[in-house]
Amino acid sequence: MTNISINDTVAIYQLLQEIFDSSSSEEEEFFAVVTPKKKVPLARINNYVENVVHLYSNDQFQSHFRLQRNTFEFILNIIGPEISKHVVSPGRPSISAEKQLLIALWILGTPDSYRSVCDRFGVGKATGVMAVRKVVEVLYSKVKVFIKWPRIARMQESARAFKVVAGFPNVIGAIDGTHISITAPTEHPEAYVNRKGIHSIQLQVVSDEKGKFIHCYTGHPGSVHDQRVFASSEVSHFLNDSEKFPNDYHLLGDAAYAIRKNLMVPYKDNGHLTERQHNYNKCHSSTRMAVERAIGLLKGRMRRLLDNLPMTRGDLIPKYIVACCIIHNICLLRQDQFTPIAIDLHRVPEVVVPLPHNVQADDRNVAIACQKRNLTAEELPLQEEF
Repeated sequence: MTNISINDTVAIYQLLQEIFDSSSSEEEEFFAVVTPKKKVPLARINNYVENVVHLYSNDQFQSHFRLQRNTFEFILNIIGPEISKHVVSPGRPSISAEKQLLIALWILGTPDSYRSVCDRFGVGKATGVMAVRKVVEVLYSKVKVFIKWPRIARMQESARAFKVVAGFPNVIGAIDGTHISITAPTEHPEAYVNRKGIHSIQLQVVSDEKGKFIHCYTGHPGSVHDQRVFASSEVSHFLNDSEKFPNDYHLLGDAAYAIRKNLMVPYKDNGHLTERQHNYNKCHSSTRMAVERAIGLLKGRMRRLLDNLPMTRGDLIPKYIVACCIIHNICLLRQDQFTPIAIDLHRVPEVVVPLPHNVQADDRNVAIACQKRNLTAEELPLQEEF
């Protein structure tokens, strides 16, 4: 009888994995109405978790599931009791919390199809879809635990760290928006087409200097302008709350945002900027890069957000996106290192548009904000080019 080593077992399953991999969108395909066909028995990998995943090295585990094994155990301890109570399919035995979380991480972290992932884990597509949905629902319920506005002591730490970058004072976070590509929704698909012609959902995030999200807001269709997304978010109201922005603290935002006392934006380059204004823009850009890196890390780790989120139900999509943001923050909390990749963040050209009347800053607020920006520009250290 031939003896197969552990390494041989892992190698065989990795080969099968390459055979099963596919990048097609499956959740909606699964729920689509199709012409009934004669059922053909599917070839599935048996006991993949028990016989293979448990044998992966830490590097192999992170390669497949986008986080380290100890981070996985941390998340499982938090949500395991809740997802283990869930009966995946009526009349069928429930699968373990561990397997449900592994399936969800593979779906969210790769562009692989539901078919290939479910075959790998030895479950039906309906079971896989429901497992991912349950994991997402439970993670989403923890949003206030893992994505929260900083307290004063943490603000002070952030302000010191941001200032080290280019001397920009009193920064507690950077704000930006990105588009998450989605399958054309079943209802009002035209509303989701952004200026690149892509169906998308908007995600607005505020990150600290470490790339951790301190606020996220999602759900608006891709056709909605960044400024209007901002106006609908809690952050726009935070700007008028001295407890959220004590000690003259502020966020940094790009040119798509309107200037406010607690939201510093770059000078519009009309070809006549002074040396100090050019320098301000450079320092502002260097410091604000924290949020762009954070979005790059999020999409690099949770590849489903980079490629395409294969869903058409507008009520579920935001929960999947926020769940990915929570995983991102947990990984940073656990110092789970992951190399970000250079990616296209689905940015579209922006034109500043007026805020709705009910949230417009008054002239006095704008004047104070501009004065603050001018004082900051005069005090910033000149960068090397100058």
